[in-house]
Amino acid sequence: MKSILKNLAPAAKRAVWIGIGAVSLLIGAIGAFLPVLPTTPFVILAAFAFGKSSPYLQDILETNVVFGPIIQDWRRNGAIALRYKVVSIGMMASLLALSVILNASPTVLVIQAVAIAAASLFILSRPGTAV
Repeated sequence: MKSILKNLAPAAKRAVWIGIGAVSLLIGAIGAFLPVLPTTPFVILAAFAFGKSSPYLQDILETNVVFGPIIQDWRRNGAIALRYKVVSIGMMASLLALSVILNASPTVLVIQAVAIAAASLFILSRPGTAV
């Protein structure tokens, strides 16, 4: 990605980063309501992308009542609030259980289980806060 952006004009780079931020924020917002999508990583990615492209959009996101505390915890401590840890891991486990109930192929189940285990280990390795 870095090599692709290196050859773009500054305005094009800015547009790409704003696009990445907007899509990430949209997915994160959907994840706040849809149990199979995590919110935190997409909001953090949106903050990063807006930080690269638009201080105005970054400020709006960081001062948002819903998403601001997630970003502040991450920036200050590399932390994910316990509540978000529980919800994220619970939703991933629910998705795996649903796949088992729906008789997904063993290959799909193994791939899901490995991805969920890796994501869960990362989430659990982060410090927690009481948000």
